[in-house]
Amino acid sequence: MMKSVLIADDHKMIRHALVDLFASQEDFEVCGEAENGQEALEMARVFLPDLILLDLSMPVMNGLEAACALKREMPMTPIIVFSEYGDVLSEQEARSTGISAVVSKTDSLTILLDRARSVFYPMAA
Repeated sequence: MMKSVLIADDHKMIRHALVDLFASQEDFEVCGEAENGQEALEMARVFLPDLILLDLSMPVMNGLEAACALKREMPMTPIIVFSEYGDVLSEQEARSTGISAVVSKTDSLTILLDRARSVFYPMAA
């Protein structure tokens, strides 16, 4: 069964690369893309994605603020932070915010896909 993904990143090229990456997978479909955390929150309310992928550093509302707001409204929806600043957010901080995983933009995209699958299929990671 395909899982819908909402992707939020303020860098257009990165956002489009992530859209292409997830759209090319048999088990994911992209339901929306946002330029900032506020837009991600608004789109999540409309599309009710199965997974939300957030950058940490975004204008208007950053990824951490967006994750907190999203978790209040959609506590069961997994959130993955994909950021070049992933090292400033510890795994403990991420978990206390409700973030399922933190993946650095310097990691292989395979790691990002593995983490995305692992929130639905724990044995896949």
